[in-house]
Amino acid sequence: MDVRLDTSLELLLERAPGADASRVLATVVATAGSTYRKPGARMLLMADGSYIGLLSGGCLESDLQIHAREVLDSGVPRAVEYDTRGPDDILFGVGAGCEGTMRVLLEPAGPGTAAEAALAAAGRITHAGETTSLIMVHNSSQTRLGTYHGGEDLPLAERARAYLETLAPPPHLLICGAAPDALPVASTARALGWRVSVIDHRPAYAVAARFPGAEVRIANPKSLRSEIDLARCHAAVVMSHHLPSDEVYLRELAQAGVPAYVGLLGPKARRGRLAKELGPLAEILKDRIRGPVGLDIGASTPEGIALSIVGQIHAWLAGRAYSEAVLTQANT
Repeated sequence: MDVRLDTSLELLLERAPGADASRVLATVVATAGSTYRKPGARMLLMADGSYIGLLSGGCLESDLQIHAREVLDSGVPRAVEYDTRGPDDILFGVGAGCEGTMRVLLEPAGPGTAAEAALAAAGRITHAGETTSLIMVHNSSQTRLGTYHGGEDLPLAERARAYLETLAPPPHLLICGAAPDALPVASTARALGWRVSVIDHRPAYAVAARFPGAEVRIANPKSLRSEIDLARCHAAVVMSHHLPSDEVYLRELAQAGVPAYVGLLGPKARRGRLAKELGPLAEILKDRIRGPVGLDIGASTPEGIALSIVGQIHAWLAGRAYSEAVLTQANT
């Protein structure tokens, strides 16, 4: 299933200030050479000088603020270019030293603006697990510069330059089990802008307030396939600390055939015991299951274990090689 690891869109939508705050949307629309961010990266620059997100390591943001103030004052979008190649940049440029060029589109993005509407529309679609697109017109003599949702009619009466960004859904992580050590797993994934679903049969654990930003369900493990649209999940981690529940979760995941990544918390001996209980279904899960789950980063705290789990999922989604190893006392 398609997935997008650059979740700057989701993070901006979540962290955007109140409806009365003036702000400018800055979007990278073209790059060449070595740059901190690539086309499609976004940030919001507020009228008070604060900002959300980064387009560089901090070397361009002060100059972007100057341009953003002019865009706020005039209400007219503009595109600016930065060339950080060669030693002359230290004298005449911004001193980034990144050896690349970047073109940035700046446009008003406050309440009622076209940019705000386009981002919101794209966010709703990707949150539902669908793919959509955004079009950033950054050079045109007739068409208004700015961000358009792919579903809009965009009449381009003349030759124009635009960046078309296809937006697959962000990662959707399913956590089977809402015990205390599931909290840092959920919060780590949410900090990355991922969608998180949590399910548990225990009302004392499955409390929405414990998992800010996540979708929490109280349900019997046997109803996993009916409660959760597993086809929309990119990864699942089974960590209820209740052996019978973990067995049922794994049965449900095996029978569903998705997602392709299934992490199992606990030592190898526990995984072996669950495999015996699953019988033939264990063979079906063999190529999908990662257990003990997580990268070997020497973690020992719940927060460290969460980092190792989410890090392994991130590496897997990105197609990177990773090691599976015993991590912690919780996994050994």
